[in-house]
Amino acid sequence: MNNRFSPYFFSILLLLGATRLSTAQQAGFNYDESKVPSYSLPDLFVSTKGQEINTITDWNFVRRPEIISLFEDHVYGKLPRDLDGITFTLVNGDEQAMDGLAILKEVNVTVQRNGKSITMPLTVFVPKHHQGDAAPVFLLITHRGPENIDPTRKEKSDFWPAEMLISRGYAVAAIHVQDVSDDNKETFKEDILTKLYPEQLTMSNGMRGLGAWAWGAMRAMDYFESDPDIDATRAGVVGHSRGGKAALWTGAQDTRWAITISNESGCGGAALSRRRFGETVARINTNFPYWFTDNFNRYNDNEDALPVDQHMLIAAIAPRAVYVASAEEDQWADPKGEYLSLKLGSRAHQTIYQMDTKLPQEQPKVGEPIHMGSLGYHMRGGTHNLTALDWSYFLDFADKLFQK
Repeated sequence: MNNRFSPYFFSILLLLGATRLSTAQQAGFNYDESKVPSYSLPDLFVSTKGQEINTITDWNFVRRPEIISLFEDHVYGKLPRDLDGITFTLVNGDEQAMDGLAILKEVNVTVQRNGKSITMPLTVFVPKHHQGDAAPVFLLITHRGPENIDPTRKEKSDFWPAEMLISRGYAVAAIHVQDVSDDNKETFKEDILTKLYPEQLTMSNGMRGLGAWAWGAMRAMDYFESDPDIDATRAGVVGHSRGGKAALWTGAQDTRWAITISNESGCGGAALSRRRFGETVARINTNFPYWFTDNFNRYNDNEDALPVDQHMLIAAIAPRAVYVASAEEDQWADPKGEYLSLKLGSRAHQTIYQMDTKLPQEQPKVGEPIHMGSLGYHMRGGTHNLTALDWSYFLDFADKLFQK
């Protein structure tokens, strides 16, 4: 980190108190704040060529593209944008879903490239009596069992409380990662990577699982833009855990999303890698070698050599809204590192875009969410999960942002 920012950064480290340790901590990893190593972070406002970044033009045309490229090469892999065609087919609809409160649309999103195609199912509910011409929408990137996003609503889950969102005037949608890239080290190649973008598999900085999930979310946004019942300019992408990692990468890559929400995304998501607290780069690459690009393995037990850290990913989303959520007992995901990353990354909102979004120096306590313009954070009590309480905080934030 440039010396002009070091006192600011380390004062945050000293003032933020440690949170209670999880009863489900994994042995052999650090959960002691006193053992977090000293570290410095890449400067948000100095390019790799040493150029000071002070203006929106410099940010948009020099530093932000550079940050995205660094994450592509070293962490998530290239995200291909070329395709030959995309079509949307309504395969099932229900004008009286949720006891007449919503319209169900089950849509097949079919993408063609080089004579091959894949079809990604997309489930959408739109409030039947929403105010205005079109409803804002939240998309969930989910890796949990498909029953969590059951379109029949015979099975319901707080992981995707669709009725809650409908009651508050939001459209709600979901994609399952298995429809673009299986969440499995043996079969993750079988969908878009083998059929549409096989060249990515030969590249050391090629797209892998997390990038494929972000690609799928972008195709959902393509659909939202085509649906007159949905206001795609007021769209949020949400992910929990590994889905939260993918959501952040989606928001950084695709500027069409008004809100990017990361719920307990931890290492490779919102948490700072250099803290080496809870899950580490080496552990995540060992357990999930298909999530990140091959080059990310260079930084196993070598985080200080990374040319990026996760605060830079949050900065790349500016000036659009970013929300990071943590759980008190989920120390594996490093809640403190998640908040630090948001606070440091939000300096792009403040410094470049002159937004009044200076987050508190101390990490908010359980049950005290911070909703400040384009920035949101909360710490929920409990363990690693996405709950109805988390969603209620997200919707409160969106209500303010969209002035509902």
